[in-house]
Amino acid sequence: MARLVVFDMDGVLVDAESSWVHVHRHFRVSNDHSLFAYLRGEIDDLEFIRRDIQLWRREKPGITVDDIEKILADVPLMPRASDTMVALRERGFKTAIVSAGIDLLASRVARELKIDAHLANGMVMNAEGGLTGEGILRVRLMDKGDAVVEAGRSAGVTKENIISVGNSQYDISMFERSGFGIAFHPSDEKVRASADAVVEEKDLSKIVDVIDSHTRR
Repeated sequence: MARLVVFDMDGVLVDAESSWVHVHRHFRVSNDHSLFAYLRGEIDDLEFIRRDIQLWRREKPGITVDDIEKILADVPLMPRASDTMVALRERGFKTAIVSAGIDLLASRVARELKIDAHLANGMVMNAEGGLTGEGILRVRLMDKGDAVVEAGRSAGVTKENIISVGNSQYDISMFERSGFGIAFHPSDEKVRASADAVVEEKDLSKIVDVIDSHTRR
């Protein structure tokens, strides 16, 4: 029987609250205005991504994908993330990333941790690798559940055999489309209350014991 563990990335697989915000801080810009507009329903996910990219292009005209990769290179993995993936592989689990974060970071994390698949958002580039200002939407921040279903379908796994791991209210839809949800080092009470289990400590390997207990039922 195929089994899948789906991870949010920012705040779960990497010790950073947001890959987008990590780049904003590098350029000393803020996307608060866009975030509030998004949360009020005034702009959609793709426009939210576009506005973030435009902030960077204003600070560095001609910015390239290579520039973004270099900025993201110092984002650290969550403590014991590698041990966690080894343990899950030993137990026969497939793994996937579902994130509204930046795909450049998701690709690097998937490669380093040997994660089977990843879905995250990206940026359109021209032939020279420069950012055009347009975004690529694969995962909606307020509805990551659709991407969880897609990851399960691609892995040949049904809902009851999907375990999702998230840390914020934006990950609740992941839990809803999974058989079991784990709130890891939760950032708010909403995600804590919506999960089937909670790991408070910032040590990703703690989820393995939770998964072992769940699968023995």
